Amino acid sequence: MKLALAQINPTVGDLQGNTDRVFDFARRADAQGADMVVFPELCLSGYPPRDLVNVTAFLEEGEERLRCLAEKTRGLRAGLIVGYAGFDLTSGPRQTSDDQRQAGNCAAYLADGAVVFRQQKMLLPTYDVFDDQRHFSPATEQAVCTVEGRRIGITICEDAWNDKQFWNPPLYARNPVERRLYARDPVEELAAKGIDLLVNISASPYHMYKRGLRLEMIRAAARRHGVPIAMVNQVGGNDHLVFDGSSFAVDAAGETAARADSFQEDLVFWETEEPGRAEGLRGKPWPAANSADEHEAVYDALVLGARDYVRKCGFGKAIVGLSGGIDSALTVVIAADALGAENVTGVAMPGPYSSAGSVIDARRTAQKLGIRFEVLDIGGVYRGFESLLAGLFQGTEPNVAEENLQARLRGNALMTLSNKFGGMVLTTGNKSELAVGYCTLYGDMCGGLAVISDVPKTLVYRLARVANKRRPEAISESVLTKPPSAELRPDQKDTDSLPPYEVLDPILQLYVEENCEAAKIAERLGLPLDLVTGVTRKVDRNEYKRQQAAPGLRVTSKAFGIGRRFPIAQRFVR
Repeated sequence: MKLALAQINPTVGDLQGNTDRVFDFARRADAQGADMVVFPELCLSGYPPRDLVNVTAFLEEGEERLRCLAEKTRGLRAGLIVGYAGFDLTSGPRQTSDDQRQAGNCAAYLADGAVVFRQQKMLLPTYDVFDDQRHFSPATEQAVCTVEGRRIGITICEDAWNDKQFWNPPLYARNPVERRLYARDPVEELAAKGIDLLVNISASPYHMYKRGLRLEMIRAAARRHGVPIAMVNQVGGNDHLVFDGSSFAVDAAGETAARADSFQEDLVFWETEEPGRAEGLRGKPWPAANSADEHEAVYDALVLGARDYVRKCGFGKAIVGLSGGIDSALTVVIAADALGAENVTGVAMPGPYSSAGSVIDARRTAQKLGIRFEVLDIGGVYRGFESLLAGLFQGTEPNVAEENLQARLRGNALMTLSNKFGGMVLTTGNKSELAVGYCTLYGDMCGGLAVISDVPKTLVYRLARVANKRRPEAISESVLTKPPSAELRPDQKDTDSLPPYEVLDPILQLYVEENCEAAKIAERLGLPLDLVTGVTRKVDRNEYKRQQAAPGLRVTSKAFGIGRRFPIAQRFVR
């Protein structure tokens, strides 16, 4: 069988557009002799559809788009495996148009003008960014799809993530997903029924090192059950999540037989019964854990996520406040790579404590990128506010109020430019700052997308080197080497308020991503307990800021946002 892995980028809710995209890839694969074309999880609806599945009309249209797509297969030699959001298959046919049954996350095999087979997702994750149990009903059993005498098992994403031999004992301990979570194993159940091929359609979001983990997990399942497996993953950005694609197939011995590109749409082919006939195995393998090459993947993820978020939200341009620091420099390079230099505007907004070098560095980055660059000096407006508030502030010492006023004036300026000329404002704060609240509500946090909000400061520097490999000297050496500073008071340095980032980031990684207690962090890192608790308390106290922040792109195993849901008003101390 010649199998085509069709790795596409759907848009949530664009059922007609997604269906057209599926059919376009299906025709391309069919023209190249494919017998079957496999598409990602929920490719017709886009993933994650979230509470759209509670809207009956959304499910009805999803079912209709599936029927229309099936009708189009009359002209194709190849059959299609597609993912869609439809009505719960476990409840039988709908009785009336008012039937409010819960939705099903489903796969269907389409051929010869008909929906030949359907399978509902069985394992519904609720950890981290996933909330499938809120939105879908689970399948009660796994059925085998027979195609021209071949017995094919079809699973949906999480259904392939519960191999007891791979996860027990746990091979990894940093993430809730990195252990066995369910009593049933759909892959094992299908293998026991006898199958010739297992297909897994996925919408598995990216985080660092996840590509290698997926591959090793599927390899282990193929070897254990002696069956070839194809995993086809969604690609593209939808809200906070970036999907890397990285679809692949392995033979019954667990050897990689086909591999799609990461972070872009792709169509690759695999002759399932002829070893050595893989047409899709090209390029270098994905990096192993702790490989520096993974920084390239993070950069690609941010570019893809920014491009899709801006465009899928209906914008074509971006505006970035350029401070002359490394965070804004990295953000604007990502924006230029995502949207094209002609669609990006950088705005320097020097204030009373900005150094001349900062404006020079900002201008140099803009010139290297070829983006539009403007300078708005906020000094006069700031002095006007000082005069306005002088009576109320009489007898007080300058403090964070005056510092944050500068940031808020800059936020107002950027949002006003966005309103006047269009373009989404991209915020420039990193994960380290967001974690400890070293950011200003309604100031530098203003914007539509927080591009690097899941990038720790130490990783920012590594990604800046990646950016400079792709766009030589876009970020000047002076930006890479000068001490980080918000420049909101004379001679200010980040280390006036925070530990050095080389100390801070490991603390945050253990506290935020691994849920370690302060005492254990201090012991593991060999740091004073009071230093660690000072950091962890800042994290806890600033939840109110993070819940008002712009959506950010997830690239680590635990990002702030939908995957980390801590209360704001609480007093528990870890």
